[in-house]
Amino acid sequence: MSAITANPHSKPIFDRTNLPILTNKFGDTFMVQYATANDLSEVLAIYNQSIAGKQATANLEPVTYEERAAWFVEHIESATRPIYVVRMIDIAVEDDMHKKHPSIVAWGSFSDLYARPAYHISSEISIYIHNNYHSRGLGSLLLRWMLQQAPSLGIRNVAALIFAHNQPSLGLFRKLGFEQWGLMPQVCDMDGFIADVVMLGKRVLDNDNDI
Repeated sequence: MSAITANPHSKPIFDRTNLPILTNKFGDTFMVQYATANDLSEVLAIYNQSIAGKQATANLEPVTYEERAAWFVEHIESATRPIYVVRMIDIAVEDDMHKKHPSIVAWGSFSDLYARPAYHISSEISIYIHNNYHSRGLGSLLLRWMLQQAPSLGIRNVAALIFAHNQPSLGLFRKLGFEQWGLMPQVCDMDGFIADVVMLGKRVLDNDNDI
């Protein structure tokens, strides 16, 4: 496994500072950060956890570090299609938070909806939560926060592609104002059943009070 090296000449235009602390209803606190070259292993581990359940991804086998390396570098060097990672922190022992490096418990990304220039105002959103942190409101916290960031990235429309049998995810996105923009019936062979895919979408504005 070779280490990822970001392009030293790239100059992202986004601000990597002053990212928020998120708190769920249980009092857990989480720190959002832009992903760095050192984060791929943990990001990939969370992604691969989701494969067995056949609800969150159309991959049927674990994805390797080498298979995802180029994709990861493209995101961490992009000014408009970032990956965010979420780490759980303990405010009570925050004596030196910048030196602590707690494990990643979730991540989210904005990706091109379609690889044509005119689609730059629209993006696909993806969120993955570590198995140990499901049902703790983290998905809702991260999704809501990412939607608030979208306008500053030049994104006007956010889309999510979700399996029709993934009712928890459909419910989460609809709760935050997503509507059904399309249905692709029987498009995925999940090695045991054929799945439909629902496209949900939401238009986002700088002053969107529904987020």
